[in-house]
Order: sequence, then C-alpha cells, then structure tokens
Amino acid sequence: MKVALLGNPNTGKSSVFNMLTGMRQHVGNFPGVTVDKKTGILEIDGVEHTLIDFPGTYSLYPRSKDEEVVYKSLCDEKSIDYPDATIVVVDASNLERNLLFFSQVYDLQIPIVLVLNMSDIAIKQGKKIDINALQTVFPEATIVESIARIKSGKNILKETLTKLKPRKGHVFDTNIHVASSEDIEDQEQDTEKRFQKIHQLISTIEKKEEVQKERPENKWDRILVHPVFGYLIFAFILLVIFQFIYVFAAIPMDFIDAVFANLSSWLIETLPQGILSDLITQGIVPGIGGIAIFIPQIALLFFFISILEETGYLSRVVFIMDRLMRPFGLNGKSVVPLLSSVACAIPGIMSARTISDWKERMITIMVAPLMSCSARIPVYTILIAMVIPDERVFGFMNVQGLVLFGLYTLGLISALVMASIFKFFIKQKQSGFLMLEIPSYKMPRWQNIGVVVVEKVKLFVIDAGKIILAISIILWAMASFGPTERREDAVKLAKIEAKNSLLNKEETNHLISSAELENSYIGILGKTIEPVIAPLGYDWKIGISLITSFAAREVFVGSMATIYAVGDDGENNSPLIAKMKNEKRPDGSPVFSLATGVSLMIFYVFAMQCMATLAVVKRETKSWKWPMIQVGYMGVLAYLGAWTAYTLLS
Repeated sequence: MKVALLGNPNTGKSSVFNMLTGMRQHVGNFPGVTVDKKTGILEIDGVEHTLIDFPGTYSLYPRSKDEEVVYKSLCDEKSIDYPDATIVVVDASNLERNLLFFSQVYDLQIPIVLVLNMSDIAIKQGKKIDINALQTVFPEATIVESIARIKSGKNILKETLTKLKPRKGHVFDTNIHVASSEDIEDQEQDTEKRFQKIHQLISTIEKKEEVQKERPENKWDRILVHPVFGYLIFAFILLVIFQFIYVFAAIPMDFIDAVFANLSSWLIETLPQGILSDLITQGIVPGIGGIAIFIPQIALLFFFISILEETGYLSRVVFIMDRLMRPFGLNGKSVVPLLSSVACAIPGIMSARTISDWKERMITIMVAPLMSCSARIPVYTILIAMVIPDERVFGFMNVQGLVLFGLYTLGLISALVMASIFKFFIKQKQSGFLMLEIPSYKMPRWQNIGVVVVEKVKLFVIDAGKIILAISIILWAMASFGPTERREDAVKLAKIEAKNSLLNKEETNHLISSAELENSYIGILGKTIEPVIAPLGYDWKIGISLITSFAAREVFVGSMATIYAVGDDGENNSPLIAKMKNEKRPDGSPVFSLATGVSLMIFYVFAMQCMATLAVVKRETKSWKWPMIQVGYMGVLAYLGAWTAYTLLS
C-alpha cells in the first residue's frame, strides 16, 4: 500500500511517522515542487508499505504551497502520491479544531484511520473522549488511541491498516481551485458549516472532568513568553547551545583531524609513487577529512534544535518574536524560516511558503541566507581555532564559543536590518497577520531526536560530501598540473634560490613544491584575482578557496586542505590548522593573523556562497531577479564588512 500520513501542525504527526518507520526514512521533494517529502518503509507481517508524511495543514482547501500539495495528492487519483489509505493524526486534547481537516479527508472516501494522539495530555486536562460516540459520527473510519512519543498504539495501528476496506468515489469536486474569489467564498462557507456541525457534536463526544484550576503551561509561559524576560531567556539558551557546540565538539573533531592526517601519511609511505597515489593522498583523503571533521558540530546543532522543537519551546519563540519582527516588515512566522536557516537556508527558504502574505514571504526569503547556516560552521570553527585564543571569561565561558555566538548574532542583526530596507522597496497594500497554535510542553522523546540527528547528518555527509569531494579532486588536478615550461622555469629558479640560501633538503623540497603550486593552473588563477582580494588581507590560496566555496560554503575547508596538501607535496602530515598557522607571507608575517581571520569570518557571515540556495530562491520566486539581487547585495556587504574588519584590526 501507499499510505498518506496527514494532520494539523503540532499533533505529533512526526512522532507517529518515526514510530512506524524507525530509521527507514528518506527525505526528498514532491514531484515538481520544492516541498519537503518524507517517505518511510512501514513493515506489516513481512510486507513493506510506503508511508508518506505530508506537510501539516489545517484545511484541505489550499491557501499555501504546502496545502496545495496535500490537496492535489488526495483529490487527483492520477497523482503519483495518491494514497491507498490515509492516517489522520489529531491532537486528542484539541479535538474540536482537529476534526475540521479530518472531516474533509473523511469525505474523500479513501480508506481512513483516525489516530487520537497525545491522549495522555487530554486526560491531564480532564478531557475524556467517547470513542463509541465518535465512531457513530464517522462510521467508516477506524479509530485508534495513541501516545506516539512512547510508541503506545503502534501494533494496533499496524494491525488496523491491514483490515481497511476500500471506499469508492469522491464527495468533493476535484476541479475546485482557488483561482477566483468565488471559489474562496464557497470554501469559506463549507468550512463555516463544518465548524458549526463539529461544535454541536463535540459536547456528545468529549466529556470534561474536574481538573486543577491552572495548567502548568500557564506558569511557565508567564516567564518564557514575557515581553522582556522571554527575549533574555532565548538569548541565554542560544549562548549556552553555542558554548556546548564549540567546547564538546572539539575533542572528537581533533581526533578525526588527526586520524585523517595520519591516514594520509601512512598512505604516502605505503602506496607506490605516482599520480594515482597523489590523487588519493592529496585530493581524496583531505576531501573526505574535510567532511568528516564537522560531523560532531552538525550533530550537536541539530540535537539542540530538535530538543527546542520537541519540548514545545520553539513555538513560544515564534510567538514572542512576532512583536520584534513587525517593525522590520516580517511577522512571527518569519522566525521559523530564519531559525531553520541556522541549520540550512534551503529548508528555511522553502518553509517561508507558510507565510500567506506575499510581501512578508519575499522579505523573509531575501534575508534568510544571512542567518549563519551549518555550512558556515566548518569555516568559523577552523578560523576561530587559529586566531582566537582558547581562554575563558568569568571562569566558565569560552572566548571561542562567545565569538561563534557573536557571528550568529551578527547574521541575525544583519538579516533584520536588510529586512527593514526591503520593506520600503517591496510594496503591498495588505498587511499580514500571525495565526499560531501553542502546543503543550512535553518531555523530549530521545528516539525521535536521535532519528532527526542521524537523518540530518546523513544529508550533510551525502549532499555536501559529494560537492566537497568532487571539488577536492578538481582542485588537486588544477594544483598538480600547469603550463610545462612555466613550471620547469619556476623549479629551476627555486633550486638556484635554495642553493644560494644554503637550504637543507627538506627546505629545498618545500620551496620547489611551493613554486610548482604557484605556477599550476590553480596558482595562476589565484594570482590573477589576488589584487582584488589583497585589501581584505587574503592571499591567492585563500582566494581560490573563496571561489570554490561558491558551490557550497563548507568547501572552503576542503579546498584549503587540498591546496596545502599539494603545496607541501604530501610530506607534511600535520593537521590542517597547524599548516595554516605556519603559512607565511613573503615578508615573513603570518598569513592568518587576527585581522585576516576576523575578516574571513565577516566575509562568510554575509557572502551568498551556495549555488543550491540560489536555485531554490529562483524556484520559490519563479524569477532570476531575486536571487541575482541576493548575490549582489550580500556580495557588497561581504566585501565591505571584510575590508572594514581587516582595516580596523591591522
């Protein structure tokens, strides 16, 4: 079977999905649209079925791209995602609102299961659902109670799916669309009638018992959504998260770095000399190392984001940020795309489609890439480690962690400033509004968090890894070859210089390798652009890494690893950070000084260096105009910001 998993946002739909599929999941896009599509394997009695987790929606009638995907998939039997059965997950503690969407799906006559999730929360609130009465209202639905976070109801839900009976025909007109105001009016009338009927029925379905006068959530919300303390608490939480990310990830990162350095050294000694050996030791191994070293930080970042989401705190952040966002031309819903962009700008930009107001959606898309994403972590980490001292403030706060927090804060501030500027250029008469459901507080389910972390790390390793490895191999080739006569002349001059300077064998070999690298194809390209980037404190090697990182920001580290591996002819098995620290300018001063390091960090805060993000912006806006504007304004910000930082610190 092909089973559709449906429901309102915050009903525990993801928990049900994880409960039924475990780790057998895949993330992609629905055909033809950049809307997240999570599919998983649901195994029942040895038979594998496909479970499709659709975007959360409040109504079948499409008002956004997410809802349009649900509508087309369920109402068009020719759709590739048209299901054989549906599972609609509802919040048992908020049944009246959830039944609207369920009633619409029920009328489609597709075999259906109603999952009353979070029944434990309903009981705590003194709500008792009469299953028999509910079954009378929806006689063709199979009703299952569940607490998906603790896997309660898993077996009976699987058993139920095997006993579903076919239902034929559609009640809705499959040609309905929202192209005209008349269609919207008809839909609103249908929704109003459904709500009226559900409101009348709810008294016979739901019984209320005596409960404590005040819910615990109210006491916490007085603090967490306070107009002053709410912001301070959120800022403190972010500060703690970045301290943890930087401090606790350092040990496994150093270990991984050393492992790949030793592996490269061992391969040099073991493999026979030749082009293939050079490719492996100077291109492939450093490239893979540039991917693996940042897995600990990526995993920690998603671990903390998942906790905030699982506990229900993230929705509170959206609520309190609404009043802050309004003056900048945004609303509270813009917080979700912006926070999502901390992980990756691509899902952040795609999640902006839930913002119904066109102007607020466009502004959000235009500034989302300014939020420092996980792809910047590799760059920030290696630069901070080189130029920022590993010291503590007040005895417990790591300075390097504070700098990392400051870079993320700079991205947020710059996003808000640019949003306020775009507010005056992007015109629309109507103003937007925020409609948000605040979920109950819940203890995080660690298995769900584990699934999310593994899934995100896997995406990073596979998606970013392919790009990093491919570019590492290309860079190795460009760094290993060049115009024959030019390289031969450079080697002759290097040998003469070494002889005149009375250099030893090791120093002579290093000088020759450097001369060959400078006169390779990559060296020629780097020397060509060096005058443009010299005012920022960058040499030609940094310039090459800047160019390659336009494919993906994290490529910077892999590019540096490859360039330095080729530059010392693979003889130096020191970790990359050590090689970069020892890099000198012609006058003997270090290349990576405090001024250069901070300049590079500022550059990467602002620069639009992600081809995939540009492609998604083009697809979401249906025009190359907006991504080109992004490249332009972010490029100017990056250059001016980097130049200012270098000038002030030099």
